[in-house]
Amino acid sequence: MSETGRIARRFAALKAEGRAGLVTFITAGDPDHETCRAVLEGLPEAGADLIELGMPFTDPMADGPAIQAAGLRALKAGAKTKRVLELVADFRAKDQDTPVILMGYYNPIYSYGVERFLADAKAAGVDGLIVVDLPPEEDEELCIPALKAGVNFVRLATPTSDDARLPAVLKNTSGFVYYVSVAGITGAASASDAAVAEAVARLKRHTDLPVAVGFGIKSPEQAAAVARVADAAVVGSAIVSRVAANLGEDGVPKPRLVPDVLGFVRQLAAGVRGART
Repeated sequence: MSETGRIARRFAALKAEGRAGLVTFITAGDPDHETCRAVLEGLPEAGADLIELGMPFTDPMADGPAIQAAGLRALKAGAKTKRVLELVADFRAKDQDTPVILMGYYNPIYSYGVERFLADAKAAGVDGLIVVDLPPEEDEELCIPALKAGVNFVRLATPTSDDARLPAVLKNTSGFVYYVSVAGITGAASASDAAVAEAVARLKRHTDLPVAVGFGIKSPEQAAAVARVADAAVVGSAIVSRVAANLGEDGVPKPRLVPDVLGFVRQLAAGVRGART
């Protein structure tokens, strides 16, 4: 499954092009369902190669202030797991090629029901899951059922994932490996280029899966630096912050929100695509 799905096909195409990919993260339902859908549907044309869609949760312990605030905005606007899946289904009706990975926490999935969630996610067109609070020791909870359902399970590796720990981290990982380049929450300071290059090389010694690097990438220049050594650069907090910057004091989206966010993604994509030329 992991070698024939959209994620594998996209990374194979990127490799054939001789470039890294851009993975963009937005929070589902932020700042409201319709605005989020407009951003989501515009991401591929703006240059996103893969899309991570955050599932809003009331206790996002791994997320920094920007993504926490986005999740709260989405929940206030009525975001629920069912509506997240509706966003994916609407997107998939117009785009059959761009991989979509749901990122979040186990509680909403558990509450929805694992078997039901996986069936509905697969039917909606979800390609992968990143569930940040399920370690490898809990693979039977969701990871193994996801793989059996034909949904990639993308694992996080961190600077503290040493050579002794990595085999467990990577055992059931599929799609790609998401390397968190700095310890701590999303939106933190960036790791040095040398540290990222060293980490990617170490991961490559343990797996043949593509390695995407995220956390702390805020500019096209930083995205380009990562794209020179990794298979993809992941940008989340900087995009989510762009959404927040286009809200009025009442939280209502300004008319420029969608074009401004997509314009920023175009800049990031240009940085990534020109990184190895």
